[in-house]
Amino acid sequence: MNKSINKHELPDPPKIGVLLTNLGTPDAPTKAAVRSFLKALLSDPRVVGTPPPRWLWMLILNGIILNIRPKKSAKKYQSVWDTHGEGSPLLAISKKQKSAVETVLNEHSPGEFSVALGMRYGNPSIESALKILESENCEKILVLPLYPQYASSSTSSAFDAVSSEIKKWRKVPELGFINCYNEEDSYIQSLANSVKEFQEIHGVPDLLLMSY
Repeated sequence: MNKSINKHELPDPPKIGVLLTNLGTPDAPTKAAVRSFLKALLSDPRVVGTPPPRWLWMLILNGIILNIRPKKSAKKYQSVWDTHGEGSPLLAISKKQKSAVETVLNEHSPGEFSVALGMRYGNPSIESALKILESENCEKILVLPLYPQYASSSTSSAFDAVSSEIKKWRKVPELGFINCYNEEDSYIQSLANSVKEFQEIHGVPDLLLMSY
């Protein structure tokens, strides 16, 4: 006798995953949360570069830096917290980017792409974002660090975090990694368009400062 198959028991069709990564942010604008964030950031060899011996750097980090900077930095975070939505501006804007990218990618192929956001330090982590893509049966994953220019302290550090998680998987997905896009015509044009849109609404400013 043939056993009927419940469609809910069938595995999800394979998807293409896109992982957007960014630097990260404290979970809250508090001294404790900022301290935890800074400790993770400044313990990364990619960020520190070539420091003194490891033991000496950790002594400086834990004994001096993490006892001075968190309080000062927390005040600065408090001044911008919730100004672009709930939480830090970086996280709020990154979430909007994630939703926009997913919408655009699925316009012509509904359900084919799954987009996740992972922060190198803090939450949501790169590890948790990759696990989301794994759970959604993404057999191909494209990693896009949101840093236009390549830098070891940012781009390579994101790659380290991705590799650290992927190596735990029994089935390794087909993996792509974009390490820079600052010279892409479409990126440069998008920057120009954003300036034009601003000027159309607010007029020509006295000073144009672009940070990326």
